[in-house]
Amino acid sequence: MTQAPTFAVVGHPNKGKSSVVATLSQNDAIAIALEPGTTRKRQAYPLTVDGRTLYTLVDTPGFQRPRRVLQWLEAHSVSASDHVDTVSAFVTQHRDDGRFTDECELLAPLLDGAGIIYVVDGSVPYSAEHEAEMTILRWTGRPSLALINSIGADDYSDTWQTALGQFFQVVRRFDAVRAPFEQHLSLLRAFGQLEPDWEAPLEQATQYLSGQRQQRRRQAASLVARALDDMMSFQEKRTLTAGQAAETSDGSLADQLRQRWYRHQRQREQTLRVEIEHLYQHQRIRRQEAELEWHSEHDLFSEDSRRAWAVSKRYLATAGFGAGAVSGAGIDALTLGSSLGTGALVGGLIGAAGSYLYGDRLALPALNIGVLRDGLKTATFGPVQDSQFGYVVLGRAIDHWWHISHRNHAGRDLLELEPADHHWLESLDKGSRKDIQQAFDKCRKRRPLDLRQREKFTDAIEQCMAVYDDWRLNRT
Repeated sequence: MTQAPTFAVVGHPNKGKSSVVATLSQNDAIAIALEPGTTRKRQAYPLTVDGRTLYTLVDTPGFQRPRRVLQWLEAHSVSASDHVDTVSAFVTQHRDDGRFTDECELLAPLLDGAGIIYVVDGSVPYSAEHEAEMTILRWTGRPSLALINSIGADDYSDTWQTALGQFFQVVRRFDAVRAPFEQHLSLLRAFGQLEPDWEAPLEQATQYLSGQRQQRRRQAASLVARALDDMMSFQEKRTLTAGQAAETSDGSLADQLRQRWYRHQRQREQTLRVEIEHLYQHQRIRRQEAELEWHSEHDLFSEDSRRAWAVSKRYLATAGFGAGAVSGAGIDALTLGSSLGTGALVGGLIGAAGSYLYGDRLALPALNIGVLRDGLKTATFGPVQDSQFGYVVLGRAIDHWWHISHRNHAGRDLLELEPADHHWLESLDKGSRKDIQQAFDKCRKRRPLDLRQREKFTDAIEQCMAVYDDWRLNRT
């Protein structure tokens, strides 16, 4: 790979430069504020994948006195052939001049060879100040691209498009907060059109980022599978001495175990949230969602909760049929096939019927309190007995993953997670349904998944992501 290109993101103060840098460098640590002057020194942000820098973006202060700068340049230039040298002379002469600190900071990386990304707010009208800025940038002779990033409600984009087209090689509209990932890649390819030497590295950059996105989806599916395994199989256990047992009633002990079990499940789910966010390089998400609850309208074991998170009674029945049929296949194997598949059919019907009826019964985790023996008393709560628990956690996890994987790093608003309100899971193929149900059944029986089963479980969750993605994109 040839040397990675560098781009200086320049423009008027407070018009979205830092937002563009944050999104294209996948860095949510970059300060984005409504007040002008947040960025006072240029700062380089490389985008690195697997230790390789694909490109570097330089965040810069905004122009403060563009018309004064342009007056100086025009006064010290003889012809177009000396424009670059004149800009260089301006920076050298005014580096320590407080009146032009911001202009020197933003012009310096251009003189060092960076390309120009000029950012304008399409919701404000074009002015003479902007024209002075664009003229100064043209004097640097650097490859240039302009982005129209509308911040407010008004729209002057068409006027901007015409004006920018006279100064810049490429003009694009780009919402740094909401632009989908495909637009990021399209923008990188546009950068490659600015300079022949940049075409190859930026084409490689788009390939790396596309591959990284696929890899992250797989890793996210693996994290969700591991969390579901942990949560479905978890058992809270406590052993009491004779003295402790005498001071604790069975009711109090049961309540303690139940509360610890609930707390563990909430904490494990929150750990999954953070793991997914860090996987996508989001370190500062402010998130709001209903916690896993059992005694409110968000009760995990309520039918409302099941419906809200995509699991219908019919779905549970068909998933139960798939898992039951597999169990029944063992009967066929024992009879060396003489049952002609009857075992699989019976097993499937029993599984389906059990799941259909079971969907209304909503079994709680098992509570077992032993008797005092050899001076010790043991009590356990869990694992969960209801597959619905797994489907609710799965639905919440997939919804969170979707929001994080589609969130740009310039987005700073509160992430509010709400029930999906649709049975999207029913679009899942039969094979994936069966693999999920089998994994749930093994987990709640505390039987470990072998490597092949874990791979199939991860595959099925990845398929859930694809189904959910499709539902989100096509819902009305």
